[in-house]
Amino acid sequence: MGLFTYTIAGGSFILIGAWESFISASEILIQTPLSSSQNNIPTTKTRPFSSSVTFGSISVLAFLFIINSLISLYDALNIKDNTGFVLQLEVITISLLFLLYSVLGFFTNLKNSFRFPLKILNLIYLFAFVEEFLLFYMQKKDPSGIENRYYDLFLVPITICIFSTILELKNSESIYARLGRAVGLILQGMWILQMGFSFYSNLVAHGCNLHEKSRGNYTVKCKGHPEYHRGRAIATLQFNCHLALLVTLIVGAYSIICKKNGISRGFMLYKPLGDGGEMKQFDSQAQFTLDTDEEEDGNEIKEVRDVELQKAIVVVPESGVNGYGTH
Repeated sequence: MGLFTYTIAGGSFILIGAWESFISASEILIQTPLSSSQNNIPTTKTRPFSSSVTFGSISVLAFLFIINSLISLYDALNIKDNTGFVLQLEVITISLLFLLYSVLGFFTNLKNSFRFPLKILNLIYLFAFVEEFLLFYMQKKDPSGIENRYYDLFLVPITICIFSTILELKNSESIYARLGRAVGLILQGMWILQMGFSFYSNLVAHGCNLHEKSRGNYTVKCKGHPEYHRGRAIATLQFNCHLALLVTLIVGAYSIICKKNGISRGFMLYKPLGDGGEMKQFDSQAQFTLDTDEEEDGNEIKEVRDVELQKAIVVVPESGVNGYGTH
């Protein structure tokens, strides 16, 4: 497929995910408690779909994937590569699902008279991600190839997109579900770029090289067992770096947005006890004593001791000499 193809695909995924993140973050800012409670502004209703820009971008990207797969399909037919031929058919099927989703969503946003059910639209989107997951999960052309480790790690952002789409199926107006899927798309794009640079440059482990049977059927083979272990370890380290970079960017962007819009105060939904009428309610009630059970027990013990002392005092009659008492 080439480094250029991976760069276009990865960059497109990143741009689509970044745009969806921006739109979702903007809607979250509109619906913050600070803007609605302090300014007495009613919150706007969330959009039922993604934006028209997103649908248009997905349509263009899916169409480019179909064109690229057709070229790879023709190349596989010329050199009689059956594995590459079947693989490109799967890619075309997945691209058609994304194209169907984007076209239906675009016309739904463009024309008010055309209303496609949102549940079915999200279900098509879910099927497309599931097919993408199965493609990379079952793609084991060479069981010992280093590319399999990259494909296994690629399942993580796809799983994020699947889980977020399922949440959106349960609640079509969930902004956080679309935001999570946007983050998954960004991570997909970053990892596609990494795969392109690793397969078609020197960023893979030393001693490992790309062996391309056809345009869409390739594997990364290494010289020996240590090189295979090193290649898989480098792939895992690269993915961890991408994930850490994405988390850092998200936390940094969230902090900047909160600082500029004052969202941190908006989430303080509690009121201090001294500011409201809670303390006045306590003042109006009867006063309570702080007598404890220990004090009551102490008073009872003291009374018992006094009674025993009184009983112990016995009046002894005075006795005279020789045992005769005085008269």
